[in-house]
Amino acid sequence: MSAGLSKRMAPIVLFILHLLLESCAAERFCSKIGDFNLPILKADGEILIGGLFPLHYMASKPNHNYTSRPQHSQCSGYDLRAFRWVQTMIFAIKEINENASLLPGVTLGYRIMDSCDQVHTGLTGGLSLASGSLAYYQNQTEGSQCVADAPVSAVIGLASSTPTRALAHTLGPFGIPVVSYFATCTCLTNKQVYPSFLRTVPSDTFQVLGLVQLVAHFGWHWVGTVGTEDDYSRYGIQAFSEQLQEWGGCLAFHKTIPKAPSMARINVIADILETTTARVVIAFATEGQLLELLTEVARRNLTRLQWVASEAWVTASLLTAPEFQPVLVGTLGFSFRGTVIPGLSEFLLKVRPSPRPESALINMFWEELFGCRLVFGSHSFSNTPQCSGNEDLTTRKTSYSDVSQVRISYNVYKAVYAIAHALHKLLQCGSLWENTTHVGCNRTTAFTPRQLLYHLKRVNFTNQFGEKVSFDSNGEPVPLYDIINWQRDHQGGIRFQKVGSFDGSAPRGQQLQMEEKSIEWIEGQSQAPVSVCSAACPPGSRKASRPREAVCCFDCLPCAEGQISNTTGATECIRCPLYYWSDRDRVACVAGVEEFLSFQESLGIILVVLSLLGVSAATVITVIFLWYKTTPIVKANNSEISFLLLLSLKLCFLCSLVFMGRPSPWSCRARQAAFGISFVLSMSCILVKTIVVLLAFRSSKPGLHTVQLFGPPQQRAFIFCCSAVQVILCAGWLAVAPPVPFKNTSFQSGRILLECKGAWPPGFYLVLGYIGLLSCVCFILAFMGRKLPDTFNEAKLITFSMLIFFAVWISFIPAHNSSPGKYTVAVEIFAILASSFGLLLCIFAPKCYIILFKPEQNIKKGMRK
Repeated sequence: MSAGLSKRMAPIVLFILHLLLESCAAERFCSKIGDFNLPILKADGEILIGGLFPLHYMASKPNHNYTSRPQHSQCSGYDLRAFRWVQTMIFAIKEINENASLLPGVTLGYRIMDSCDQVHTGLTGGLSLASGSLAYYQNQTEGSQCVADAPVSAVIGLASSTPTRALAHTLGPFGIPVVSYFATCTCLTNKQVYPSFLRTVPSDTFQVLGLVQLVAHFGWHWVGTVGTEDDYSRYGIQAFSEQLQEWGGCLAFHKTIPKAPSMARINVIADILETTTARVVIAFATEGQLLELLTEVARRNLTRLQWVASEAWVTASLLTAPEFQPVLVGTLGFSFRGTVIPGLSEFLLKVRPSPRPESALINMFWEELFGCRLVFGSHSFSNTPQCSGNEDLTTRKTSYSDVSQVRISYNVYKAVYAIAHALHKLLQCGSLWENTTHVGCNRTTAFTPRQLLYHLKRVNFTNQFGEKVSFDSNGEPVPLYDIINWQRDHQGGIRFQKVGSFDGSAPRGQQLQMEEKSIEWIEGQSQAPVSVCSAACPPGSRKASRPREAVCCFDCLPCAEGQISNTTGATECIRCPLYYWSDRDRVACVAGVEEFLSFQESLGIILVVLSLLGVSAATVITVIFLWYKTTPIVKANNSEISFLLLLSLKLCFLCSLVFMGRPSPWSCRARQAAFGISFVLSMSCILVKTIVVLLAFRSSKPGLHTVQLFGPPQQRAFIFCCSAVQVILCAGWLAVAPPVPFKNTSFQSGRILLECKGAWPPGFYLVLGYIGLLSCVCFILAFMGRKLPDTFNEAKLITFSMLIFFAVWISFIPAHNSSPGKYTVAVEIFAILASSFGLLLCIFAPKCYIILFKPEQNIKKGMRK
């Protein structure tokens, strides 16, 4: 038991000890030493059932000085609905007494008290019921004896969870059954602390589960909670907060209403309700606890809030007054299963006041209902009009007489019948003798409350309404709820309309059932209000949490390139599969566009035209050289080498075509080999020409015959050897690690660059390096012979062609590395064409010019000065 609860119980326990000590001191003589003097409603019977009901919901706090007897607290704030619960208990007992099969021959009686919905008053009433009332009488034969009213066998009560905890904890060690009809706190499930506690109302565990599912059903991620300082509210909101967080929702605020709230405190809570961005408020409290706050909310006309009620106030008529309708119409909440109990309405209307002491609670109800005072009643105010006790109950339309769908009353009804069925088993009711039809109960059987508790835990029957009544190992019933919506009726009042249900025993996903079309929303809206801190991120974006804020408050960031989110409220973007890319809205993955230098596009056509132009130019020059092959300028420097050089240049022009089109395994191998071999063949021919020029000049000096040592056979062998080296390099490279087609997705969004990827990059650099080596040697030799005294010195032309060749390929390297996508291949093709055109024009254009336009210089005499 908590420290606060122990303090509240201390005066009661001390008083009981005081009674026991005085009783012991009386020795043989006993007298009535005192009683709690509580108002009671009772009827005698062989077996008594106690009842504790919150006929009032407020009570003054007693002043304990521990020097005098504690005085009974004055209660206020009458609840007409609670008196209906009282009469339902009496009605159920009456039905059982008239039932010839349930407890035949056994009469049930009752002792009912007002708990005032407080711990100290509830404990006072509970201890009075459990101990009985002391009396004194004189026996002529046996002398003076102390006698007492028989204590109750079980207690039906209480309503609120905190007073129920106190009573269940106190009566638990004695095994006295406590069956609650309204206490829903999860804390009462602990059977080690509350071993004799059972209830006909589901635990808050299931209500909280239902509330979270209701909030999730309407997408209310941002909600506030209002509670009180009692266990019902504290445990309920704690469980709700934890499950709400697991689902992904957040609490915008949580405010607690004190037991005796000041107006300043009420205004603080109302200010938060007025300024909060949350549109939904979950209230775990009773109607009496919410009354002052909702009065202020109504005064401020805060109609934008969607209230969600716990079962404690979802059917409270106290809050259906006209001043609350603008703010509470549209309220949703969980309520216990309701039904119509046949005969209850007529029974309620038969209640009449009486001057008898056992009718004190009825008299109190009558005075509250009609606002008058009975001559024998409890009111002592002289200005209150007097009533006769014959007033007509049908003239008052209150929660007391409204039995269209009783809910808590039905829980009371089930509690009484559960005790009756347990007594049926305990007293072995049925045929008492074999071979006879006589039905009765073993009335001679004496039993203890603990024996009754044993059978009560094992009760299992189906009542007249078709509902199975039983308790699980924790004393809990089957968790069934109706979902209630506060709607306006035709008379301008509020009616509680069922718009759904919740079955905690059903499979997950089938527990909550809603009829959304039947719901009347706040402010006359046609659909559920939106209550979020941040609107759900649309498809194509993801959540980005804000520092130091709740997870429900976030920003929406668009998905990065190559990622998508195709759902609303995505927390992460999904990366597209390989070779797929996100569309423009980042909501779907689309196949990437394959890109390569094709023959059909403009750039490809231009390069093809240039390549064919180069081949055509080389062919024209070849024809010219063949036509004038007998002329000195063609015969100079070995015309065979010139024709071989023209052929190699044609191959250079044609190899550029292999770089175009969709890459394939054979084209990736062919392009680098064709490029390397054709250019090495060209460089070899030019190198031979350069060597021949230098040797020809040296052979013109007396005594030197070096030109004979490098004749046509040696020239052919030199070209073959130079080309063979490149062929070997290419063959080895392509055999060991050939280039392969590769889909490059890192180049550009949504683009797949089809290219040839070298498995061994040094192979390409060896091939290119060998071409560079030959061209450098050629350039050096040609530069050395540029000033030879020939009229037509080919070394000058070779030097100039090599300079162009170097310029093209040196500029190729940065251009190749910086060009995007297919333009990388285009740069390489351009370098091949440019260098090929440079060699062709620089070496052969001057000769063709002389052949065609300066024939007078194309004579042997003109070849040397």
